[in-house]
Amino acid sequence: MYNKARFLAVGALAAMTVTLTACGGSSGSAAAPAAPAPSAAAAAPTVTARSGVTTNADVFGPACDKLPPGNAPGGLNAMGPMPVASAASTNPLLTTLVTAVGKVDGLADTLNQQQGITVFAPYNGAFDQVKTAVGDKAFNSLLADQKQLSGLLSYHVVPKRYDAAGLVAAGRTTELAGGDLTIGGTATAPTVTDGMGNTANILCGNIPTSNATVFVIDKVLMPKG
Repeated sequence: MYNKARFLAVGALAAMTVTLTACGGSSGSAAAPAAPAPSAAAAAPTVTARSGVTTNADVFGPACDKLPPGNAPGGLNAMGPMPVASAASTNPLLTTLVTAVGKVDGLADTLNQQQGITVFAPYNGAFDQVKTAVGDKAFNSLLADQKQLSGLLSYHVVPKRYDAAGLVAAGRTTELAGGDLTIGGTATAPTVTDGMGNTANILCGNIPTSNATVFVIDKVLMPKG
């Protein structure tokens, strides 16, 4: 059973996500990247098969231009052949998430070994929002609690592979840790609503890796309760 301090941390995180949603996000370093001019990488997804497997041509979203170009580490060409945790470790939008995954023994290997999954990956600013809302002590307490952190991170993983169109068509997904997410919007602008009723937007979606399709999102998702 979690001690009182850990319960308070979870409660604060849940309250924070409600507050952020009501306020429409935050400013400063936690703000989501502004949408760039349309580009080939931001084109509407073209995948028609519902395998959930995507290609670089299907990647879309306002933050995709923040990825390194070409074959550089963290670029689409480099990440595509890699399993998801290894690919994320090179993605400049996901350094805080990678740190959090590394705090849970064996989680990166587990994610790499899964076949056909979907990952909702909070960008760095989403974790900045959490840290600002709950304070350094509660945030560090969360990172130090492997069981609690593993459950939170696993709530961002779907044990089935979806592209954006497939997510919207499904309307709801059940997560690896249990609990559901509600999918709204359109195939070119999906939204993800967590168990607390807070909605995340896609910053860069349909990112292909060897075993997963990744959607970089602008919030940390919270399960109900």
